[in-house]
Amino acid sequence: MTEKIQRRCEVCENLSFEDGGDGFFYCTRCRSQANDIIDMGVDNDDECNVDGGIYLTSQRRLKRHQISLTYTDYYSEIRLRYVMGLQAMIQMQCKTLVEKFNVTPLIVGLAGPIWLRLLAHENVLSDEWAYNVIHESESQIQGEGELPQPTGSQKTEPHNSLGKRAVTIWHKSLSSMIPLPCSLAISFLVCHVAREAILPTDILKWTLEGKLPYFAAFLEIEKQLGPPSRSCPISTIRMFRPIRTVTLQKLESLAASIATKIGLELPSVNFHAIAARYLKHLSLPVEKFLPQACQVYEWSMPPELYLSDNDSRLPSRVCVMSILIVTMRILYDLNDGKWESIASCSNNLVSAVENGAGERGFSCNARGAVDEDDSASHDADPHDSTSDMSKSNSDAVELLKIIEEKYNELSDTYEFSKDLQSYLRYSKDVVFAGLGPAYDDHEEKKLIEDLWNFYQSRKAGKASEDGKTRHGCSSRPKESENFRDDSCKCICKTSRDDGDSNTTLRQLKVDMKENRFVYIPPRKNVKKKDGYIRYARKKDGAYLYAVHADYYILLRSCAKVAQVDVRTMHVGVLTFEKRLDMLEKRIGFCLRKRIPDDSCEFCRD
Repeated sequence: MTEKIQRRCEVCENLSFEDGGDGFFYCTRCRSQANDIIDMGVDNDDECNVDGGIYLTSQRRLKRHQISLTYTDYYSEIRLRYVMGLQAMIQMQCKTLVEKFNVTPLIVGLAGPIWLRLLAHENVLSDEWAYNVIHESESQIQGEGELPQPTGSQKTEPHNSLGKRAVTIWHKSLSSMIPLPCSLAISFLVCHVAREAILPTDILKWTLEGKLPYFAAFLEIEKQLGPPSRSCPISTIRMFRPIRTVTLQKLESLAASIATKIGLELPSVNFHAIAARYLKHLSLPVEKFLPQACQVYEWSMPPELYLSDNDSRLPSRVCVMSILIVTMRILYDLNDGKWESIASCSNNLVSAVENGAGERGFSCNARGAVDEDDSASHDADPHDSTSDMSKSNSDAVELLKIIEEKYNELSDTYEFSKDLQSYLRYSKDVVFAGLGPAYDDHEEKKLIEDLWNFYQSRKAGKASEDGKTRHGCSSRPKESENFRDDSCKCICKTSRDDGDSNTTLRQLKVDMKENRFVYIPPRKNVKKKDGYIRYARKKDGAYLYAVHADYYILLRSCAKVAQVDVRTMHVGVLTFEKRLDMLEKRIGFCLRKRIPDDSCEFCRD
């Protein structure tokens, strides 16, 4: 069993050192060597002798065998351990996706070739890799100052000409060429290739919750690979413990970048599966919306549905949701005026929006165009099919009710935030995984147990008090309860009639203003031929978005489901509408184009 001693580390302030098997002791956290401690090979029986274990001239020390490590031993072991550890992390993630999240087992077979082709592209397994990295580190411009002097076991390690540890240089090179987030990117990439409805939002959420091995994966990696050897003086926690998470946009672009490097041609996202999933999140009937949305998708085929290695491009899930938004607006004629009919229990709101213009002077004329700076444009639909697809006003009002109620219910919460016990378990297993006291402190354990028992007793007492309160309320006489309900209904009805409508409108305007949107009142004298309204951005220092309430209610709920900013969602809708307009103009141009009389028979037909 490895011997451990209690001593403070000068590097990381850790209080535990273990025997490295070479006569020296190393910190269990940062693997730095203790300079003032050495194993002299004293037998346990010698410590019980009368002389108290003091060495006499007749006693001899046990000489340990020193292993001689070469330059090749160091970089080969570091490279092999990093590659094998990252490969183990990818395997654990794919296994978890299959077993816990019902992903097709096909991803396990896809991950291997992608990982090996990435290693071949980065050229980290070549013989020249270590020498090239060292040469590059020596060619970098260095500031004036004394070169660092190696101490302890670092004296026997290889260094570059500037005195820097080669071990650190090689590790930094590996972590920059194939960073730890590549494991998550490959896991997402294989799900994408297998046509699974797994999004970057899912990968990131499961990672933060600790369900997908990433932050605490180094514990299992050390079980599989064993502790680091002398030729790899870097601890497992330092090599495989991520210090930060990856962003959603970076995860998608990193997956696309890997596919580009290895020459893998990617399909578009599985629109059918992802759109059906979003409709279920919005509590909307899939059978009513999905067939129409798929027709729009198949007709337009926007390039934004393909993964891109450009970090500045809109995520692919924004394009999926944009198609759904446009489809719902066409089917239910969600342009303006319908939300106001929901919010107004009396004529107060209607008169308020009819007598005054919207914020910042925006208003709509009869054809739906915004008067100031052309901030919204109107497209009349000449096709009768659009009017046939449009639903009645009652269906549109019901749809907006569902969307608005769902917006208040939607919340992306993590499981560890449910209660204190879940959060403490999450902190122990994920946040502080592998960390603990350097030595057993029974008083500290006793204090923790006492505090936890105190918390549980307070929690149980509060629950019993809440139960008594509810029981006391339920025992109120029925007549009194009926009287209270009738009085409440009367008061609520009066307050609603007096000013709730204007309050609802005011709250909506405040919410729109926070997201840099501007409210446009409903149009007057809307004609039957008036169709789909297209909005535009207005530059006033920063971009302003003038929209109607119907569109904004739909937009913010869909943005919340897709986990993007409302303005980002709006830009995605504008981009998709622009593509549809371009396709319609091209089709119209082709239909109106006259075929020359001297053309061949095939062209004339």
